[in-house]
Amino acid sequence: MSNKVVLAGGRGFLGQALARVLAADGWEIVVLSRDPREDAPFREVLWNGETGGAWAAELEGAAALVNLAGRSINCVHTLEHSREIVDSRLKSVRALAKGWARAKNPPPVWVQCSATGFYGNAGDRFCEETLPPGPGFLAEVCRLWEDSFGPVLDRHTGPLRVLVGLARKFLGGAAGSGRQFMSWVHRDDAAAIFAAAVRRPELAGVYNACAPGPGTNAEFMRELRAAVNRPWCPPAPEFAVRLLAENLFHTDGNLVLHGQRCTPQRLLATGFRFRHPAVGEAIRDLTFREF
Repeated sequence: MSNKVVLAGGRGFLGQALARVLAADGWEIVVLSRDPREDAPFREVLWNGETGGAWAAELEGAAALVNLAGRSINCVHTLEHSREIVDSRLKSVRALAKGWARAKNPPPVWVQCSATGFYGNAGDRFCEETLPPGPGFLAEVCRLWEDSFGPVLDRHTGPLRVLVGLARKFLGGAAGSGRQFMSWVHRDDAAAIFAAAVRRPELAGVYNACAPGPGTNAEFMRELRAAVNRPWCPPAPEFAVRLLAENLFHTDGNLVLHGQRCTPQRLLATGFRFRHPAVGEAIRDLTFREF
């Protein structure tokens, strides 16, 4: 068995963070990409995310396959976008499954991510790994794709960069009631979780890849304002959040107004230790270092 790890969707910020962590430990990284670059930091191989091809040979004898592929949910969920969100995930995982099944020596480890939207709009209910999927479009996408992954805090993309920009413009109030819970995970911890799954084949099943201290949207925004040295700001009414989300940020307001209170119980039971378990410290680490 080689030390090769194949990353589908490895061009994204999380895929690149994971690749750097694994490469530092001596793993060989192969990124499946729709547009492979010769000057990329890791070897890239062409694939279209839908069908078989020469890329499937990379699975032969590989140590692990990690699938992060899929169209971003950060968009207005029109019928067309919704279809793309579902299709990009199902087609990629089916193509990978066929390649895996045809390999004589397939990777013994397959790491598959999804989103905490699996649990639906769960209110203040604790969402552990044993819960069934909740209602709603994103929950159905996650059920089809599997399984549970909190929004990643990172400087380059994702919710933190947008929220920091708003807070610095004195628009860092809570969204709607502010009582909806936010599950999240620092970029470095997210990469470490996936790396642990690659290194430890015994970690099977569903794991919530999110920090152990989920808080409300109001609490998150309070910590964010403190990190960027901004005063209290009144909350944004729900109608305003939906209006701005769709027309200014071209995304779905439910991504902010709905929430999940997820806890990484199974992950903690394995002995995994978070470097950034508290939201305030995680935000400060990223804002002080990189914004």
